[in-house]
Amino acid sequence: MSEPVQRILYCHCAYAQVVPKDVKEEVLRRLAASGVAFDAVADLCELSAKGDPSLARLAGEGNVKIAACYPRAVKWLFSAAGVTLPEQGIEILNMRTEPAEQVVYAILGQGFATAAAASKEAL
Repeated sequence: MSEPVQRILYCHCAYAQVVPKDVKEEVLRRLAASGVAFDAVADLCELSAKGDPSLARLAGEGNVKIAACYPRAVKWLFSAAGVTLPEQGIEILNMRTEPAEQVVYAILGQGFATAAAASKEAL
């Protein structure tokens, strides 16, 4: 049986602006350059406040990596929207405290992180 497709959710933290600008912009740039499909949202807090149904769909699919802020805050945002994140298959990456390189590595793996760093040096 095949493993479910990995989903990536990137939060740009447009309204609260608690994630350092350089970190979120670098993570977004590297995700876009990777060619890997991902979902980008302007602000996860806004989606939660609106009870956006996409949060339930995303949580229900499992195998999701979420680049946002503190894991406890992300879990609370899903909960506030009426969505319980599963115990397994969800990884929350904290762009608020981790450097962009570490977040990208956790999402895409070593090959993508190394290729992204090499292309950055070539510029």
